[in-house]
Amino acid sequence: MTTKLFGEPVQRREDPRLLAGHGRYLDDLGSGALAVAFVRSPHAHARIRDIDVAPALDVDGLVAIYTWEDLPERVGRPLPLLIPHPALTHGRTAYPLARDVVRHVGEPVVMVVATDRYLAEDVCALIEVDYEPLKAVVGLEEAAHGAALVHDDVPGNVGAHLVQEVLSAAGRGAAEAIEAAPHTLAFRLDIERSASTPLEGRGVYARWDGTDLRVYSSTQTSTSVRMAIAAALGLPLPHVEVIAPDVGGGFGVKIVHPWPEEILVPWAAMLLGRELKWTEDRREHFIAAAHERGQVQHVRVGFDDDGRVLGLDVTILHDHGAYTPYGIIVPIITATQLLGPYRIGAYRVEFSAVYTNTVQVTPYRGAGRPQGVFCMERTMDKIARYLGKDRTQVREVNFIQPDEFPYDQGMIFQDGRPLIYDSGDYPRMLRMVKELIGWDDFRPAPGRGIGIGCYVEGTGVGPYEGGHVQITSDGRVHVSTGLTSQGQGHETVFAQIAADRLGVPIERVSVVTGDTRRFGYAVGTFASRAAVMSGNAIALACAKVREKALRIAGDALEADPADLTISEGLVHVAGSPSASIPLSTVAVLANPLRYAFDEETAKATQFAGTASPDRPPVAEGEEPGLEGRGYYSPIRSTFAAGMHAAIVETDPLTAEIKVVRYVVVHDCGKLINPMIVEGQIHGGVAQGIGGALYERMAYDADGQLQNASFMDFLMPYATEVPRIETGHLETPSPLNPLGIKGAGEAGVIPVSAVIASALEDAEGIEIDRMPISPSELFDLRGG
Repeated sequence: MTTKLFGEPVQRREDPRLLAGHGRYLDDLGSGALAVAFVRSPHAHARIRDIDVAPALDVDGLVAIYTWEDLPERVGRPLPLLIPHPALTHGRTAYPLARDVVRHVGEPVVMVVATDRYLAEDVCALIEVDYEPLKAVVGLEEAAHGAALVHDDVPGNVGAHLVQEVLSAAGRGAAEAIEAAPHTLAFRLDIERSASTPLEGRGVYARWDGTDLRVYSSTQTSTSVRMAIAAALGLPLPHVEVIAPDVGGGFGVKIVHPWPEEILVPWAAMLLGRELKWTEDRREHFIAAAHERGQVQHVRVGFDDDGRVLGLDVTILHDHGAYTPYGIIVPIITATQLLGPYRIGAYRVEFSAVYTNTVQVTPYRGAGRPQGVFCMERTMDKIARYLGKDRTQVREVNFIQPDEFPYDQGMIFQDGRPLIYDSGDYPRMLRMVKELIGWDDFRPAPGRGIGIGCYVEGTGVGPYEGGHVQITSDGRVHVSTGLTSQGQGHETVFAQIAADRLGVPIERVSVVTGDTRRFGYAVGTFASRAAVMSGNAIALACAKVREKALRIAGDALEADPADLTISEGLVHVAGSPSASIPLSTVAVLANPLRYAFDEETAKATQFAGTASPDRPPVAEGEEPGLEGRGYYSPIRSTFAAGMHAAIVETDPLTAEIKVVRYVVVHDCGKLINPMIVEGQIHGGVAQGIGGALYERMAYDADGQLQNASFMDFLMPYATEVPRIETGHLETPSPLNPLGIKGAGEAGVIPVSAVIASALEDAEGIEIDRMPISPSELFDLRGG
C-alpha cells in the first residue's frame, strides 16, 4: 500500500459506517434523558401580555416549565452578537426565551421539560399565552420605508450601513467614471430568501455530574459552543465539554452559537440534576433556525466599446430578519466578492442591512457570494447584450491576468484583512469551461439556451486552526482537530495528509473532529476553511512528529537523521531498507518507562540499554511520547475560483425549465482528494439548482411562512439535477505550506447567475430575479 496519498482519489473512509446505519447522531444519544419542547410564537410581531401555565400543571410526566422570568440573570441576557462591526450601529440579538415582545413566528417563549417528547408537546399545547399583535414588517421595501419598526429603538429598521469605494487608476470615483463612460446601464436585481435545510436539524443533549458539564450538540463549532456555555452559565472552561457527534449536514445554519437551546438545555440539566435532550423537528427548523439570500440590488455601470467596465456602483438592501447574531458578514461578503475575477475601473458599493419580522439571517452555503455573483454576472451579460458581443468576450477583456497576482482589490474582506487575491489563471479557466461545454459550437434555438458564470471565493478564513498528531506504541497514528465535520470527508482528507507526511498506511490513521476533550482550541467549520486551516495545522504537527521520530530512530540505528526516511510505517536508512526500525518501536523509545507493561514497552525501561547514561531520559525542552501539536494562522484568506456553464431547455407551453447539461471548472489550488472535491462540487450544484429554480421562503404580509414543510418547500430531486462534468485547474496558493484553497461552497455560488444567463439566451427575456418558477417565466413571456 503506497503512503504517497496527497492528491489521490482515496475512497471516503466515513462511508461504510454511515451507509450501514452505524452513525451516531444527536438523537441517537441520551435515550434515558428527559425531553425538552418549546412553546413558540404564532405571531410575527406581538407583545406578550401574560403566560398562564396553570392548565398544564397536572399533566403526569411534567417535570418543569420555564419562562424568561425564571431564568437567572446570566442565562436570561440577550444572546451574544458574535461578530461586532463598526458599521453595525444597531445590532440586536434575541433573548433565550422571549422577554415582553416576540419578533418572528417561531421565537421561543416557554420551555417545557417532561419525561418524553410527546408529553412535552402536550404540555406546550395547554400553556396559554396572551399576545397583543403588533404590525409586522415583512419585505425589504416595507422595512426600508420605516413606517413600522421591528425594534422600537432602531430608527428606520436599519441595523447597519456600510460604504466601500475603490477609485480608478486615474483617481476617479465610481460616479464620475460612470458619467464619463461611453456607455451606461442601470437596472435592479432581486434574490429571494432560501435556507440551509440540512437533513438533520439542530439538537442538544446535556448531562451534569455535579462538577463537569458535558454537552453534545449538532453544531459546526463545538469549541465556540463550549465557550458560550461556560460564559452564560458561569462555569470554568475546563469543566465544560462539548462534543459534536455525527452531524447530518450544516451548510452554515449550525455555525450560529449559542442557539437559545444550547444555553437552556444545559442550564436546566444542571438545575434539575438530570440528563436533558432537545431535538428540533422540521417545522421548528423552518421557523426558528436561520435563513439567507434575500437582497435587492440597484446597479449602475459604465463601460467602453469593448465591454471593459470603467465604473460600477451597486446599492444593496439586505434583509437581516429579526436579529443579527452573526453580524453583517453576509452583506460584507456580497459587497466584496461581487468583483469576481475582474479588474474593475472604479467601484462603489453601499449596503443597508434592515430588520424584518422574519427568521434571522445568518450564512448559508455560499454566504453572500451567490447574491454578489448574480449581480456581477448579470451585469456582464447585460453589457454583452447591449454591445452585441459574445458574453465570454466581455468577461475576458475584464479579467485579472495571471501575471498580476497577488492582486489587491483595494477593499476589506470579511476577515478584516485586505481583499488580495493570491493566485489564479482566469483566462485559462475560461478556455477550459468553453471547451468543456462546447460554447463556440453551440447554436441557440427557441427554448434552448446556454449560460455562463464566473466567481472568486474567499476561503481559509482565519484566525487559526490547530491539529494534534500522536503515534502510539502499536504504530497507529491518532489525529485530532477542533473543527467539526458535517459530511465533508474530513476523516479521509486529514488521514491522507497525515499518512502522506508520516509515511504510514492510511489504514493506520484515525481522525477525531469536534470533540473538545481531544482538542480544545478551534474556530469551526464554515467558509470553505477546513482543509486550508486544519489541513495545514495537521501537516505542521506531522512535521514535528516526523522530526522527533527521525531523531530517536537515528540514535537507535546509529545513523544521521538526515539519512533516514519513513515508508510503510518503517524508519530506515535511505538506500538500505534492511537497516530499519518500526515507528511503533520509535514511539516506545520516545516514552522512557520505569515499568514494562508488555514485551514491546520493555524496550523503553531503564535497564534495556537503549538510552545514553550521559543524558537525561527526557531531554530538556522535550516531552515524553511521539506526538506534536501545530497551529496554522494565515495572514489573510486564500481565493479559489471557478467558472460554470449550463444548457437549459424550456417548454413552449408550460414554461417548465430543464437543465440538460452542466459543467464546472474549478481552481482550489493543490487537490488533496479529487474525488471529494468533485463530490463537494456536485452537491453544491444540486443545492444551487434548488436555489435557482425551486427553493424560496414565502412569507405573507403578516409574517407567516407559507411553506414551512417539505410538502411545500420545493427541492430538486435527482431527476432535476443533470450529470455534472468537471475540470480542475491547480494554481497553488503561496500563502500556506500545502498550497491549497477551499472547495466547500464552489458548486453553489454561481448557479443562479448561470441559469439566468441560459434562460435569457433561450427565451430572449431579461431575467433579473431569482429563483424563477415556470409560472413566473410564463408571466414574463406575457402569459
